[in-house]
This record gives sequence, structure tokens and C-alpha cells, in this order.
Amino acid sequence: MGRRVQDVRVAVVTGASAGVGRATARLLAQRGIEIALLARGRVGLDAVAEEVRAAGSRALPIEVDMADHEQVVAAGRRIMAEFGPVDLWINDAFSSVFAPFQETRPEEFRRAMEVSYLGYVHGTRVALSQMVPRDRGTIVQVGSALAYRGIPLQAAYCGAKHAIVGFTESLRCELLHERSNVRVTMVHLPALNTPQFDWLLSRLPRHAQPVPPIYEPVVAARAIVGAADRPGRREYWVGMSTVLTILGNRVAPGLLDRYLARTGYKSQQTARPADHDRPNNLWQPLDGPGGHDYGARGEFTGRSHSRSPQAWLSRHRRLTAAGLAAAAAGTAAWRRR
Repeated sequence: MGRRVQDVRVAVVTGASAGVGRATARLLAQRGIEIALLARGRVGLDAVAEEVRAAGSRALPIEVDMADHEQVVAAGRRIMAEFGPVDLWINDAFSSVFAPFQETRPEEFRRAMEVSYLGYVHGTRVALSQMVPRDRGTIVQVGSALAYRGIPLQAAYCGAKHAIVGFTESLRCELLHERSNVRVTMVHLPALNTPQFDWLLSRLPRHAQPVPPIYEPVVAARAIVGAADRPGRREYWVGMSTVLTILGNRVAPGLLDRYLARTGYKSQQTARPADHDRPNNLWQPLDGPGGHDYGARGEFTGRSHSRSPQAWLSRHRRLTAAGLAAAAAGTAAWRRR
């Protein structure tokens, strides 16, 4: 089995400067884990590092573009030198484009894939270089309901998340073949209230938004830490919307095609006109020197859920199964009366 989070000494979180990565780093810091924080934006990195230290843990913020393999390798060497070998690596960094596919330029699509897919590949490779020789460690790939169901206006993101699933499944088979104790698991998330809607490149006519129901980043963070605690499972689904999306696509993908063609454009946009002159973070971080600290939450807090009962039940399947069995036995006994 992989090491439980409370036994982990050194963790890495990519995309740590904002959103889900920021929320996850905060939770790990409460466990006293030394955390290497990887992201492009200096302002966000410095801010999350201070949060980690305030919680009583050591922080190592490293500016790195996950699309650049050599930068990731260099970050891995620095982590090893300053903290020691990595026990837990969480891949979360991404960038993307909100636009119809035919309005997404080839170089933009390539860049989104390099960050959001190859960034996971590079991070996983560096993690394995430190875990395999010790025959222990856990890698958590942060995925999405859109890893199994593509939606309009997010072809680059959906393509990257689909690719991560295929890559991770292939790697898991190889580790099993080698009888390795290194564990790899995935956490598939619902729509989240993160800053991505304020900094991703968008060509939509109105301001982008997550498809409701919307959850706060801490819901994702709890699931990620829970998955790291129990890495023997292949994957975790967070939020009932994720469950329904994945299962619905297995049963009736054609029906979902038509439903999303009809509703997918409106549901991803607010009523506010988009500002097409605002800067975006596809090529350069917006929280670089002199920039803004975006934090973990986005602008949709008033519409977001801070808890997901389904996610809790997913992490505690044995307890849930026992409760259901007890309820069924009680019902049967009552009927016999």
C-alpha cells in the first residue's frame, strides 16, 4: 500500500499558487507535511508559502512551468536537496482556452495540452524517479468529470483530461507488472469556484462560468487528501454531478451529445459581457511580479457548495456499505413483524 498522508514527510503540489492546488496545500500543511509548491506565479507562490508556514509546516515555493520538462527535473532536484525524497506528488497544474474549437488557434491548443497533459507526464516522471528506487510513494492525478465526457467550448481541457486517464491507466499497469509499491490514483472533480474563470483565455461572448452545481475548492482539496490517504483505489469521483456525468455518458453518450449541444453554451456563460481585452495566463502567469494574488476561490462563492455528501460517502465506502446493509436488515426485520 502507498503511505498514508499522516505518514508522509514530503509532498509536492503543482498548480499550488491558486484554486484547488492552493486549497490542497493548506490542508496538507495542517498535517505538518513539508510541501514543495510548484507554479509559475511568484505572487501566488509567496502567498501560499506563507499560509503553509503559518500552519506550522515548511514550504518550498518554486517557480516552474510544468510544460517544460527540464524545469520540472530541476525542481525535483531542488526538492531532493532541500527536503529529501518525495513521498506524495499531486499533479494539478493546468491552463486552457474557453472557445469553440475552430476559434482556438493551433498554438493555443498545443500550449494548453503541454501544460495540462504533458505537465502531468513530466511531474509523474520526476516523482517516479524518486519513488521507484525506494519502492514507495503516492501520485495523485487531479482529473475531472470531463475526463470521460467532453463538452462544447472546452476541447483543449477535455482532450487533456482524457489523455491523463489513458496515460495513468497505462502507467498503473506497468507498476503492477513490476510489483511496485508506488501507488497512482485519480480524483475526478465537478465544477469548482476557482479563479480560472478570471484568468483563462476566453473568446466567449459572455463571461465564463462553471457549469452548476458549483463546489468550493476545499471540497476538491478534501477529496485529494483523502485519496492520498487511500491510494489503493483507482479513482475517486467527487460530487453527484460527476457521478451522473460519467455514468450517463456510459449509458447514453449520444443523448448527452444532443443535450450538451442544446445547453452547453448557455450554461458556461454568465449574463455579463466578456472583457476580451483582459490579460490571460495561457503564456504568462497573471500572478507574476507586480501581479495579483488570486487565492483559492473564484467569484462564485454565493452560488457554491462547501460540502459534498457524495464525496464523503465515496471515501468511506466500507462504512457506507455497512450502513446500507444495517438499514436493509432493519427494514427486513420490521417487515417480518
